[in-house]
Amino acid sequence: MAITTQQLIRFKKEGRPIVALTAWDYLFAQLLDQAAIDVVLVGDSMAMVALGYDTTIPLTLDETIHHAKAVRRGVKQALLVVDLPFLSYQESPEQALRSAGRVFKETGAQAVKMEGGYEAIVESTARLVQAGIPVMAHVGLTPQSVHQFGGFRQQGKTPEAGDRILQEAIALEQAGAFSIILEHIPADLAQRISQKLTIPTIGIGAGPHCNGQVLVTADLLGLSNWQPPFAKSYANLREIVTEAVQSFGNEVRQHQFPIEKPQR
Repeated sequence: MAITTQQLIRFKKEGRPIVALTAWDYLFAQLLDQAAIDVVLVGDSMAMVALGYDTTIPLTLDETIHHAKAVRRGVKQALLVVDLPFLSYQESPEQALRSAGRVFKETGAQAVKMEGGYEAIVESTARLVQAGIPVMAHVGLTPQSVHQFGGFRQQGKTPEAGDRILQEAIALEQAGAFSIILEHIPADLAQRISQKLTIPTIGIGAGPHCNGQVLVTADLLGLSNWQPPFAKSYANLREIVTEAVQSFGNEVRQHQFPIEKPQR
C-alpha cells in the first residue's frame, strides 16, 4: 500500500519511526522505493550533489520539476515530496500557490516542502493546505538561508533561539503542515518540539528523539565530496565506482576488453 500523509501522522501515534531519503533521478528513486523507504524527497540538495552548484540557491523551479518528474516514474509506494526552490515561494502566498500548483500538476508529487517558520511562510502554508496541497515544513538550519546564517551552522543553541524555533514549529502545525523537518538543531530542542507537536518530526542532524530521520542519499552512499558532520556513510560508492571505471579504462587500453568469444 502506498504511503500517504495521513499514514505518517499515524506512524507517530504508533511510535513507528519514519524513514526518508532524497532522490534526484529515476534510478535512485526506483532503488529507494524498492527498499521500502517511507518518504522520497526531491530535495533542493540536488543542486549540490547532482548539478554541481555550491549551494541550493541557484536551483530553479523548472530544474526541480524536471528532476521530480523522473523521480515520480521510479516511485510507486513511498510518499513523494518535492522541495520548492529558493525564491519560488517566499514572495507571497500567491507565488507559493502557483509554484506548488505547477509541481503538483506537472510531477505527480503528493506534497511540497517549504523552508522557514516566519509569518509569511506560515501564511503560505495555510494557503496551500486550503487549496488541497499538503505541506511539509522545515525549521532550524534552512539551507536556502545559508548566507544569512554565515554557513551551515547549528541553529537554536541559545534559549531564545530555541524558543523561536519551537514557536515556528507550533505555528506551522497550526497552519496545517502534516510533518516538519528539524535540521541541525540540538537534540534536546528537537525532543521538546517532537513532544509538543502532534504532527511527525523528521530529523537531520537533530538527534535521536525525532519521529523519523532523513539523509541526503549521496551522503548515505558515500558519493559526496563533502558531507555534514551529522551524516553517516553506509557505503563508499564513490571509491567503488571510481575503481570500476578505472578497471574498465585499463582493460580497454590494454586490449583486454572486449574479449572476442570463439565462434562455434
